[in-house]
Amino acid sequence: MAVEGVGLVVAAGLFTAIVCGIGTLPFFVVDEISDRVTVVLWGLAGGIMLFASLFGFVVEGLEEGSLGQVGAGLTVGVGLVIVADRVIADHEFKPREIPDADFKKLVLIVGVLTVHSFPEGVALGVAFADLGVDGDIVLAGLAVPGLAIFITVAISIQNIPEGLAVAIPLHTYGLPNWKLFGWAVFSSLPQPVAAGIAYVFVTVARDFLPLGFGFAAGAMIYLVLHDILPEGLVYGEDLPGGGRRELLVGVALGVAIMLPVMVLTG
Repeated sequence: MAVEGVGLVVAAGLFTAIVCGIGTLPFFVVDEISDRVTVVLWGLAGGIMLFASLFGFVVEGLEEGSLGQVGAGLTVGVGLVIVADRVIADHEFKPREIPDADFKKLVLIVGVLTVHSFPEGVALGVAFADLGVDGDIVLAGLAVPGLAIFITVAISIQNIPEGLAVAIPLHTYGLPNWKLFGWAVFSSLPQPVAAGIAYVFVTVARDFLPLGFGFAAGAMIYLVLHDILPEGLVYGEDLPGGGRRELLVGVALGVAIMLPVMVLTG
């Protein structure tokens, strides 16, 4: 079943990558996005991913295995992202510095976001573990589990602020809108690749499924707490209260959006 379903899983990953480009569409209409809106969008992404991690992967992991297995997966997931962060630590950037950057710097920024999209692809692949085994919706002749739909929706929505994060510095540098869209999609291309690999692994080695759920949750929780929410506060530096209120509003909106999605896909 892993071979039969991998095409559908990769297609879901491609869909989430293309949705990342939607984050660039505001620049097709306006020339600048306010900091307040940008901070809210980062909070939205963080709220969605935290909700999906805790009520999607952790809950499913505990149903499939023990607390120890899920905990071990969480630890490995956090550890892997920490290693990835250290690899690119020398290339951290601040959005406000972009006007003085050269094109090589901008490509590097896209590269950092591309590395960070890989764990999201792993999470997507793990969510499809029961493809063809259990599910109420049938696509391409395969039963699709509710968790897969839930996580696909979650990653797609949170990819929109990430697409905006790619677009803001590139737009400042003067790139045309169609290139903003292309770079945003490119930054998420690891998602379908990682999704396909993770899906094949957890379906072939079912005993590792609880670890896989824990890994996906750990990686995404770390990304939210270490990257997504702090990045939102960077854009909120000049707002009253440093943008914390806007960030909390975004997180609350993310949770509010995912609650009905969880009910509908549960």
